[in-house]
Amino acid sequence: MEQNLIDAGQQNFTLPHDVVTLPSKGVFYKNKKSSVKVGYLNASDENILVSGNQLGRENIIMTLLRNKVYEPDLKPEELVEGDIEAILLFLRNTSFGPEYSVNLIDPKTDKIFNHIEIIDEMMYKKVDSQPDSDGLFSAKLPRTGVTVKLKPLTMGDTMELDRMESQYPAGLVIPKITWRLNKMIQSIDGNSDRGVISQFVETMPILDSKFVREFIKKNNPGLELTRYAIAPSGERVTFDVTFGVEFFRPFF
Repeated sequence: MEQNLIDAGQQNFTLPHDVVTLPSKGVFYKNKKSSVKVGYLNASDENILVSGNQLGRENIIMTLLRNKVYEPDLKPEELVEGDIEAILLFLRNTSFGPEYSVNLIDPKTDKIFNHIEIIDEMMYKKVDSQPDSDGLFSAKLPRTGVTVKLKPLTMGDTMELDRMESQYPAGLVIPKITWRLNKMIQSIDGNSDRGVISQFVETMPILDSKFVREFIKKNNPGLELTRYAIAPSGERVTFDVTFGVEFFRPFF
């Protein structure tokens, strides 16, 4: 079944589609594609969207990507988060329009109010650092002073981490932070040996650990998802556009 889903997207690139520009400009991928062909949602895709928690967020997103991204040489598992967001935004806008409804809390009255945000022209977020030609960021850690090469997590990385977490023995502390750091860090002072990296991560000062995670979050190319609304009381409320199941759920 999974192979059929892969084939649907990878072989049907002659179907009606449009081109989506990737926030990453393809720098993290071997083929360096800065844009991808993406098909429009159809009646069959509605079955996926209404399945809700039966499939779960990641399975729904991955199934949509496998069905709708028409690029034989770029697998959905290879996509980074910001590029996935741009594709999902295209799918939503071309199928349901740009109105994004969200319930927020008025900070002055503690009452819930509804806000409609127009998200058809979301800007790319500004980043401080650019990756090199290999798709790696270079950064100096504030506590240990070592220079590390970093990469953002792909969809495949995230799914693997989720599988590892689900299979971890009950009752034990799940080392989620160190797992993520091991995925992000590609070299330490030029040494790319995975054993050396793993050993370094285990004893990494919290200041450095936090720096790496915040660095990737800030510099990973993507959309500017933070928006604001004016509550009935006149107070300004900040919120983030999210891309889980609920991104499509209001229409079903």
